[in-house]
Parts: sequence; structure tokens; C-alpha cells
Amino acid sequence: MNAIRETHFSFPGQTGFYRGKVRDVYYFGDRMAMVATDRISAFDVILPRAIPDKGRVLNQIAAINLRATAALVPNWVTASPDPNVTIGFRCETYPVEMVIRGYLAGHAWREYKAGKRMLCGVALPEGLKENDPLPQPIITPTTKAHVGHDEDISREEILKRKLVPEADYTVLETYARTLFAKGTELARQRGLILVDTKYEFGRHNGTIYLIDEVHTPDSSRYFYADGYDERQRKGEPQKQLSKEFVRQWLIENGFQGKEGQQVPEMTDAIVHSISDRYRELYTQLTGETLPPVNYDALLERIEQAIVKSLK
Repeated sequence: MNAIRETHFSFPGQTGFYRGKVRDVYYFGDRMAMVATDRISAFDVILPRAIPDKGRVLNQIAAINLRATAALVPNWVTASPDPNVTIGFRCETYPVEMVIRGYLAGHAWREYKAGKRMLCGVALPEGLKENDPLPQPIITPTTKAHVGHDEDISREEILKRKLVPEADYTVLETYARTLFAKGTELARQRGLILVDTKYEFGRHNGTIYLIDEVHTPDSSRYFYADGYDERQRKGEPQKQLSKEFVRQWLIENGFQGKEGQQVPEMTDAIVHSISDRYRELYTQLTGETLPPVNYDALLERIEQAIVKSLK
């Protein structure tokens, strides 16, 4: 199975390199080329096997959504020369992720079920069920950890610790709500409900930009709109479109990223099934079938696309 686990390029004019959880980033002064690899992470842990097509699925979905929101919020992208590559401004990133939630699902539900009624400084009402809509979308930021787990944090704590200047943080909140409203509209057109998502931001030459991926199944959770009300009424699980199926597989096999836990074996069958789900996600979110590629020349294609784009 051809999958891009890592890249090891060396480009003319390259000034730096950074390997994230799932992306390899090449720096060229104030520009950068971000390669979406096929690595996959869950519970802030990089899993041992890469997933064919995952990188280009997420990169292409992100590219579509970045174009769709560019008139609302400035973003970092200047070119998308390859299905796995995005090129743009090198921004000074803010050390928080702006998580915004319209429904009580995932981490928020787990906290609520445990009895907590305050999440990141935001009060939650009594009497909610899993996957219920919230009275209004709420912003529940997390710290952006380079190593280990991201942690919930409140607006007040962000400002107290001076992680983000207050004037900038106000802009981040406004941008997050604007993007979430647009993402909700785009999802509705595809028969989906945007449940929650996260946005990352950075500064370049004094301007705040939306960075990283946007409204992808890795950064967002979607429900299928058809049948949502009936499933809630009956107390049934919602039909989801997200990376939650990977997390659930891990949980069912005794792994939640906690110390001492072992990642379950990722057999060829498991890798194939996850790859198939990502292709399915692409079709559901774009209305198109993922186009074929030459798997024998993935790295050569990516390298040539970056070289050509930077000339």
C-alpha cells in the first residue's frame, strides 16, 4: 500500500524544516510549503501506520473550504500546486486553537456526562443529552501543544497568561464565529450538520490569517442532517462524518492515548478500511469522486510541484 509516511526533500533556497503530527513543512524565508502526509494521529498520538490517500483527501477538502471562506477571513494560502501540497505565508502562530461547538458531542459531551457544567469558562445548561444542539455556538479554546496533549483553556486564562493580546483574541473570536456560520451553511448544502470544528490563526506582516486546514473531517465533526431529529428523539447514536470512527476503534481496543496504553495492531484490513472511509468522506463533502493518481511516483510528483511553484 503506497502511503506517504515522511518526506525528506532538500530544495534550493530552503531555510528550514518542521515535521508536525501529520504534515511536513518546508520553509523559504517568509513562505512555506506544507506537505499533507498520510500519517494519522488520534488522542494526540501519531499512529504507527500511514493511511493511503488520507493526506490528499484532507488537503483538497481544506483547499475547497479555504477558497470558499477567503472573502470572509484572510487565509495564508498563495498556491495549491499539488493534491498534497499547500504553499503560503509563514505566519507566527498563536499558541491556542479556537474550538467552536454548536452541539454537545465528543469531548464536550464526555465532560458534561462526567458532571461538569463549565467548559473553558463557558457555562452549559442542565438537561442536555448527547448530540443536542447548544443554545448558541460556544468557543472552547485549547492550548496548542507541540508535545503531548492539547488542554482546555478559558478566554480569561488566555488573557491572564498573555498567550494572545486581548485585541487580537477578540479578532480570533469574531473570525471563528464567522467561519463557523459559513461552514454551517456549506455543510447544509451537502446534507450535513457542522457539529464542531477548530480553527488556527497566525500573523504575517501585521495581518491575522486563518492557517492550517479548515472544515476537514480531521478538524471537524459532522452529522448527517437526514434523520438527525428522529435519532435524537429515540436516543440513538447520530450518523457521523468525522475522524471519530478512528477514535472509537482505538477506544474499543483499549487505547485513549493514556500513559502505559499500547496502540492496537493496525492490520492491512484496518488500514484499508480507514483509507476507504477517507475517500468516502471526500465524496460526501465535495460531491465528487477522488480522482486516481499514479502511486508509483507520489514523492517525485510532490517534489516537482513545489520546485515549479517556488520558481
